[in-house]
Amino acid sequence: MLLRRLPSTAASVTTTALSWRYSSPYFFSTQPRLQSLNSLPFYPKLSLLSFSSTSQITSEFTDLINEQSSKRAPLKPGLYLVGTPIGNLEDITLRALRVLNSADVILSEDTRHSGKLLHYYSIKTPLLSYHKFNESQREQTVLKRLKQGEIVALISDAGMPGISDPGTELTKICVDENIPVIPIPGPSAFLTALSASGLSTDEFTFVGFLPKHAPSRKERLMASASETTTQIFYVPPHKLSQFLEESSPIFGDSRRCVIARELTKIHEEFWRGTLGKAEEAFSTLQPKGEITLLIEGNANCTVEAPSESQLENDLRELISGGHSLSSAVKLVAEGTSMKKKMIYSLALRKFGKKIEGKDSN
Repeated sequence: MLLRRLPSTAASVTTTALSWRYSSPYFFSTQPRLQSLNSLPFYPKLSLLSFSSTSQITSEFTDLINEQSSKRAPLKPGLYLVGTPIGNLEDITLRALRVLNSADVILSEDTRHSGKLLHYYSIKTPLLSYHKFNESQREQTVLKRLKQGEIVALISDAGMPGISDPGTELTKICVDENIPVIPIPGPSAFLTALSASGLSTDEFTFVGFLPKHAPSRKERLMASASETTTQIFYVPPHKLSQFLEESSPIFGDSRRCVIARELTKIHEEFWRGTLGKAEEAFSTLQPKGEITLLIEGNANCTVEAPSESQLENDLRELISGGHSLSSAVKLVAEGTSMKKKMIYSLALRKFGKKIEGKDSN
């Protein structure tokens, strides 16, 4: 079900600090028109502005930030983890723009992608690629610059660095070296999806991307299926059908789910239903865009006991994937209402001799 939008010709948001009128707020969309910008808490005494094009808005807006920043205390050296838009370029904070504009260098997951954001806001700070394939090589270079007192900003392609994106290891190193790490809050796909999902927000578990290997994926899904909290996953669009095929038997076809895609963009969509219905709907349909998938927590106190053949298959997959017999029993027990002792007895009966044979070899 597509989210309803305000009519594009009349959409407006007004607060005591800011008043906007624009034709479309989406990523690389038509040019917005800024009607007025009054005094802001972080940038006081701003004069009334009126522009007619994106280039005028971004360049003049950046000049204002530079002017007001010069009147404030300079940023202290350190690593700044800067949240960036997850689709809509207007979803960025004034503080983030100030940091990106003031930094000595910006570490970027994809310099071409991030270059569009910087160009949009007329930010000239140099970019340095920093992604999962080169972060171990870059760490010492970045650490040296930080120790020399530079301001280093780290951004990902979208959202907060370190959350299913590069940044965690560099943050750990900085913490160990007593180098300041300053978070600059920004958009987050999983929190955005959760807030509008209609599922429980009191407690939730953010899982992120599932492992590549089938046994490890099943292990994670089995653990999630037994939890009472809302489960949140990131799913690549080309793997959505696989995810639903694997999760439906484990969670149950009747478990409610929400599939959120293209968040904050023009084709933003929330699909709501059960896992069984989702498996049917997306068996032949591969949606485009980034997907956040949420599954409601396990509300049933009693779960139907699986058959012996089901337990045997689950145990076989886990043991074949490298788990010990006791580890496989523990994982299977977590996903069922059966006592661990009964599952262990079955495991010994079915797989005990095979494991003993391997150990003796």
